[in-house]
Amino acid sequence: MSNRRFESKPLAVPSSRLSRLSRLGGLASAIAGNVAADAARKFARGERPRLEDLLLTPANARKLADELARMRGAAMKVGQLISMDAGDMLPPELAEILSRLRAEAHHMPWVQLRRVLTAAWGADWRQQFADFDTHPIAAASIGQVHRARTHDGRDLAIKVQYPGVRASIDSDVDNVATLIRIAGLVPKSVDIAPMLAEAKRQLHEEADYECEGRRLAEFGALLADRPEFRAPALHPDLTQKNVLAMDYVESSPIDDLASAPQAERDRVMTLLIGLLFRELFEFRLMQTDPNFANYRYAPETGQIVLLDFGATRAFPEDFVALYRRLLGAGMARDRDGLRDAARQIGFLAPDAPAGLERAMLDLFDLSIEPLRQDAPFDFGASDLALRLRDGGMALAAHRDAFVIPPMDTLFLQRKFGGIYLLATRLRARVALRELIAPHL
Repeated sequence: MSNRRFESKPLAVPSSRLSRLSRLGGLASAIAGNVAADAARKFARGERPRLEDLLLTPANARKLADELARMRGAAMKVGQLISMDAGDMLPPELAEILSRLRAEAHHMPWVQLRRVLTAAWGADWRQQFADFDTHPIAAASIGQVHRARTHDGRDLAIKVQYPGVRASIDSDVDNVATLIRIAGLVPKSVDIAPMLAEAKRQLHEEADYECEGRRLAEFGALLADRPEFRAPALHPDLTQKNVLAMDYVESSPIDDLASAPQAERDRVMTLLIGLLFRELFEFRLMQTDPNFANYRYAPETGQIVLLDFGATRAFPEDFVALYRRLLGAGMARDRDGLRDAARQIGFLAPDAPAGLERAMLDLFDLSIEPLRQDAPFDFGASDLALRLRDGGMALAAHRDAFVIPPMDTLFLQRKFGGIYLLATRLRARVALRELIAPHL
């Protein structure tokens, strides 16, 4: 396991399909070289190694994570999705290495950044700004963020998309998926095809910053009645397909609250979980990326700052109604109602084996347990995560009969899981029953 501290470097983003493919080809060769060397060492010791043991090594996972972080774009995004959706099926040290992709990226050097901004705003773009910090304040898989101030006094955060990202989405997804399969970094039993198809669709949407800007403004309007939240205001005059301009809001990472007083941690998580239920049941519109970096905290006002609406997803009304039935049946301990809702949503096939059905319903029952109790649920003191992991392993025993549920459920479950992890990190105590009851 690596304990190296990540340091963002100014590395040019490979922007042509050929250059991106060649980097992945080089990575495949490097992994193959590692396998050959490890095999030779084991044979010399008289061992007969299995291929999957040679492929599933921390060294190979580290090479993959490092290269995807260098490439950025859809290649890095696929690594993020795999680490989140299949991470609990990987050995812990490999899952931890790949999880670095969710928070770390290198940034464009100034020469490449200038080309992108010139293409977006014209050769004299600097004249619009009194100040433009060329060193980014954040870098992620699709783009990086710079702070700037206009001559009319607007303090802005400018998100700039990496060059070539949009054009290379489909080929990146296909090439990385092939590489991950060849390298054995995801078990063969995990069917990632539906995830990859959805990744392409979502990434094309995320790469359209004008679309993200509309979502940002939409959430700002939806939360206008809740001053506890702040979605930075959009600046349409500077926003284009590759550049998104919004208010800069002074804030700190949300997980810095881990050392805050208990009451404040409880308040913040109560607000975030309440927002999650509103997104599902009231707005039917959800920001589905659970990355902690998408939530910030403004110490001066106590506001929660919401960022990154590229992964916003609208849910059909009938899907939301079925999820309401699922949760309602689970809270009422209605096993038959739970089974019926799970089948209608698509979690269970009508002909699912009895063992799979029992394991799935047990898992649902377990996950709904915190919603039933009258007292606040203590995320920091609960062993529920361990019991859910055991339930997931029981479910994995029936993987041959398991059906991939609709993509809406995967995005929703990922958001639930991310919020649960954040609440656990903050050791929050939240009256969950009070929050869910109005929606059921």
